[in-house]
Amino acid sequence: YAAQNIDLRLNCEVTQLDTRTRRVSTRRGEQFDYDALLLATGAEAARIPLPRFDLPNVFTLRTLADARALIAGVEHAQTIAVIGSGFIGMEAASALRARGLAVHVVTPEALPLERILGARLAQHLLGLHRSHDVQFHLQTQAEHFDGATLRLADGETLAVDALLVGIGVRPRIQLADAAGLRIQNGIVVDDRLRTAVANVYAAGDVARYPHAGGMARVEHWVHAQRQGQCVADNMLGFDRAFTDPPFFWTHHYGSDLRYLGHGSGWNRVEVDGDPAANDCLARYYRDDVLVAAAAIGRDRALLALQVQL
Repeated sequence: YAAQNIDLRLNCEVTQLDTRTRRVSTRRGEQFDYDALLLATGAEAARIPLPRFDLPNVFTLRTLADARALIAGVEHAQTIAVIGSGFIGMEAASALRARGLAVHVVTPEALPLERILGARLAQHLLGLHRSHDVQFHLQTQAEHFDGATLRLADGETLAVDALLVGIGVRPRIQLADAAGLRIQNGIVVDDRLRTAVANVYAAGDVARYPHAGGMARVEHWVHAQRQGQCVADNMLGFDRAFTDPPFFWTHHYGSDLRYLGHGSGWNRVEVDGDPAANDCLARYYRDDVLVAAAAIGRDRALLALQVQL
């Protein structure tokens, strides 16, 4: 960074953004003026808003520090409950089983990931996890935890050594909100990733941007990386629209599923091939418009669809 004349300030918390004077202030009392400003404040893990779900053996998984704390915290554990069955929860279940822990997944969903992947791929992943002895507690949720026993809303109790809470994230919008920027499930930006305030941009998990005729906020690191590159161009005056489709992958027991597009609002899915054979391609349509695709073992075919999304 120094070689590129970048003044990198670590452990430096910005507490105020003044868009009128184009100045940011830090908790230590420093002030920095700007010509252009990027807000890339990301998101933070959501927590269960109930007593005792903040005990030392309750973990979230968002940062490298979180991962290290979880690994250290389960070093001598035998059983863990994962609250939530999104991609973070399901991937964590796979990784924790690889470490030899007994894993319970607690979720209000009847079929984890069905809303994103459709029934066939979701059933495949559920079966894959069950074949590795992950225990699922469907259509229920965590209700009480005393540090050793987790009680579920359906009355079932689980004896566990730790909890991992993976119930999603919330965008970090506090600084932008206090500065008067437009907030709607994130910081609202245009297709250049500009906020409504001149010379202020947002990118990554915190940015809500135009996509496929609507607005989207995407929580994948590849997307954040690509948005950062686009913002850099625009801050330098290149006037570039951000049109890259979202992309991510998810890993379960040696099987990789890759996903392209934004899978909300589809009403029809076509699956070619066999997920159990690690050879399939799923296409997701909103009426007759392709909005997303997923693949196991067909990466080239998935990439070929990128131009349609």
